[in-house]
Amino acid sequence: MSELLPPGDRPDQEAAVSDGEFAPEPVLPEPVRQRITALAAAALPGLPADEMPAQMRKVARFAPNRRARLGGREIAAQLAADPLFRQRISGRVVTDTGDLGAAVASGMAPAAADPVEVAALAYLARPDGWRELVDAAGHAVLAEADSAASAAQLRDAEQRAARAEHDRAVAKVEADKLRDELARVREELGQLREESRATAKALREAQAAQKRASDLLATEKGRASRIAADHDAEVRRLKTRLAEAEALAATGKAAAKDARAADDARLWLLIETIGQAASGLRRELALNPADKMPADYVADASADRPGTPERSQARAQDTDDPGRLDQLLALPRAHLIVDGYNVTKRGFAEMSLEQQRKRLVTGLGGIAAQTGDEVTVVFDGAERVHGLPPAPRGVRVLFSRKGDTADELIRQLVRGEPAGRPIVVISSDREVADGVRRHGAYPMGADSLLRRLSRS
Repeated sequence: MSELLPPGDRPDQEAAVSDGEFAPEPVLPEPVRQRITALAAAALPGLPADEMPAQMRKVARFAPNRRARLGGREIAAQLAADPLFRQRISGRVVTDTGDLGAAVASGMAPAAADPVEVAALAYLARPDGWRELVDAAGHAVLAEADSAASAAQLRDAEQRAARAEHDRAVAKVEADKLRDELARVREELGQLREESRATAKALREAQAAQKRASDLLATEKGRASRIAADHDAEVRRLKTRLAEAEALAATGKAAAKDARAADDARLWLLIETIGQAASGLRRELALNPADKMPADYVADASADRPGTPERSQARAQDTDDPGRLDQLLALPRAHLIVDGYNVTKRGFAEMSLEQQRKRLVTGLGGIAAQTGDEVTVVFDGAERVHGLPPAPRGVRVLFSRKGDTADELIRQLVRGEPAGRPIVVISSDREVADGVRRHGAYPMGADSLLRRLSRS
């Protein structure tokens, strides 16, 4: 901070800084604090911008009549915290206040000067003994305040004495009036006592009658309340029975509607199946061309055939043969039901579950488009699936509910179909295969579908 001033001013600055560092700021009387703020606010615009702290530049731009009022707190804080700023302000203030400022800056306080003005100038200029000047101003302000308070108390006491004298005169007049009024009131009181006795007697009779009426009313209210309570209970009971009846009727209607819809679906599928039964049964019961004629069987059993090569036996189609799957899907109105995760974990277990489902459902969409058959794929656990894309046309994607498995859902789907409809179930789970076979479905292994998908 001292580097900003000429060399001749540095000792004073260092003394001011040293004084501010080791002696606490005095407690200023309110009038002295306000006068310091007013003097600093008036002198603030006279400082060059480079000698003014950054926070004071905004205050310096205030209007003169608003500067001390709006920026007083910031000015006081800066004066207390920044000795260099206070020294610059004090130079301006001492110059503006003329002889009084010069006298205070030299450590002399004129006897006739205002103590508040002297204390404010001493605080800013900080001459030797400035704290005593501030304390003297504080004592003078307190003494002046005490004197003013004593004078005010004296004036108040004189006013109270005058009012008391006036009140005594008024009270004497009022006392005479009250004595006359008291005599008149006593006379009226006697009359009122007589009237009060008569009124009290009538009141007692009215109260007795009111009590009898109240008792009768309470009795009637209790009876009415009991009747209302019984009526409300009966209404609630009837409403409950009505709600139960309506719920039962709605349940019955819904059950009948669902049953009728299921029966209609089964009947429609059965009729569609029967309508195409001829060609379907031909394909279903077709036998491969016979390798041996009846005479061949007799010859094999009873004679030798020199030079006749041994016939090879026809290879049976197993549950993993995609050709057998193609034959079943060619049946009319066939329904293909797929155990989803059983197939995906055998065919592409290295993928994530989401990718497994997407690949399987996409492949089944191609089969549905080629064959026109109904296709249903069943997965476990719908609560763990998020963001499943829409299923292709002709493919139904189902998830078992919480507490159920895909195996049980597959068995329910098979039991829900009408007897005689071709149902093909893809699962390598032996328990699933045995269960659906008992209900007339055709179980096929997961490999048959995987091979069929690999051909697409």
